Amino acid sequence: MSHKQLPKAYYELLEELQACDFVLVELTLYLDTHPNDYAAIEQFNEYAKMRKQLKKRYEKEYGPLQQYGNSYSSYPWNWDDTPWPWQV
Repeated sequence: MSHKQLPKAYYELLEELQACDFVLVELTLYLDTHPNDYAAIEQFNEYAKMRKQLKKRYEKEYGPLQQYGNSYSSYPWNWDDTPWPWQV
C-alpha cells in the first residue's frame, strides 16, 4: 500500500495530539489514586478540551482519526484514505 506525501504540519499536529493524549493518560492514572486533587482535575479538563480541539482540527484537515462513531466521515467514505495515523 503506497502512502501519499504529507506536509510537515500533518506530523506536527499528530505529535501535538500524541502529547496531549500522554498527559491525559498520566493525569488519569494520578487521579485514580488522588481523586480529590482539584488542580489535577482542572488540568485534566483543560487537556481534554485541548484534545477535542486538536482532534477537530486534525479531522478537518486530514480526515477521520477514530472509528466506531468517534469520528465522522466525509463523502465519499474516507476511511480508506492512507496513511492512517498509526502508520506514520
